[in-house]
Order: sequence, then structure tokens, then C-alpha cells
Amino acid sequence: MNWLNSEAFTLFDQHIKWSDMIGNVIGLLALALGWRRSVWTWPAQFLSGVILFTAFATAHLSGSAGKQIVVMVVAAFGWRAWTRGRRQAQDGSIAVRFATWRERGALLAGAALGTLAVGGLFTAVPALSWDPWPDAYIFVGTVVAMYAQARGMVEFWFAWLLVDLVGVPLNFANGFAFSGFVYILYGALVLWGMRDWWLRSREVARPVPEGVPA
Repeated sequence: MNWLNSEAFTLFDQHIKWSDMIGNVIGLLALALGWRRSVWTWPAQFLSGVILFTAFATAHLSGSAGKQIVVMVVAAFGWRAWTRGRRQAQDGSIAVRFATWRERGALLAGAALGTLAVGGLFTAVPALSWDPWPDAYIFVGTVVAMYAQARGMVEFWFAWLLVDLVGVPLNFANGFAFSGFVYILYGALVLWGMRDWWLRSREVARPVPEGVPA
């Protein structure tokens, strides 16, 4: 498996690793499947996490590697949540909705407290991360985004956008150029997916006219 951590090619003077490229391509597929509300988004995210964990662990970026472990755990949770069938739409895909104000407050509070806790840990143990606070922000933001996705919340897309704003420069700075390029592409896909989920959430919330069978 050493070939995974070898250089695949050079792009714009940036050295692209096989593991970085393959893991992120699968991650893009997972995002597209999430946009389609397909349950197969979770196995794809799990596999992407496995490959990127190998890449970051080999590069001694413990914070980013740890994030991939969380991605795998949340992917398993998401698979379970989406396959229960409790919130399935009529077409067999997952039903989506906007979070309540209470849920939004919980997500924001969890993101803030989590970033403070993880950033403090990374600062206290420098070997865990080269960039403690940005790495902590991405780590926690990813968890929040994936949890919201697993719950079918439209806000999951907003969380991904906020993660992207920090993820792009951080990945370039740490030598994972392909991840940086992919995060830019993620931004475009996130906007597209956000629009789709937003429209579908309105369809789900639309009341059924009287006299029309539910």
C-alpha cells in the first residue's frame, strides 16, 4: 500500500499524492450522492475517510487524521439513520427539512465549544497538529456538518461552506494540494446541493389541499 502515499503527478508546481487524490475523488462522489439523497453516500464517505486517514497519518498530521476517524464513525451513524426508513420520502430517498431554531442553536453551540476544546488540545499537544485552531475548526465543523446531514437538515450544506472557507488554504499550506483543489470544487457542489435540498424541504413542508388524498 506504499504506492498510495507516493506522488501521482505535479499540478501547478504542487505535488499530488495518490492517496490525497483517490480519497478526495471518492469524497466528491459521496457529496454528489448526498445531494441525490442516496444512502450510498455513507459507504463512499467511509471509504474516503479510510484512504485519507492513511494519507494524513503518514504525514504526521494527527488532527486531520483524527478527523477522518470521526468521518468514518459519523458515516456509520448516517448509514444507520438513513436505512431505518423512518424519514423516507415517497420516492424512496431521504426526506429533508430545515432544522428548528433549537437545533440550530445546539449545532452552533456544539461547534463553538467543540472548536475551543479541540483547539485547546491541539495547542497543548503541538505534535497533534501543525495548525491547531484552523485544524480544530475543520475537525469540529466536519462533525457538525455530517451530523446535520445524517439528520436530513438543510443546514448541513451551510456548515460545509463554512468548513470550505478554512479548508482550502489549510490544505495547500500542509502540502495536500489536491485536497485544496477539491475543496474549491466542493464549494460549487455544495451551493448546487443546497439549492436542491432547500427546494425539496419546501415541497415536504407544503400543506396538502383539502380533499386531496395525503
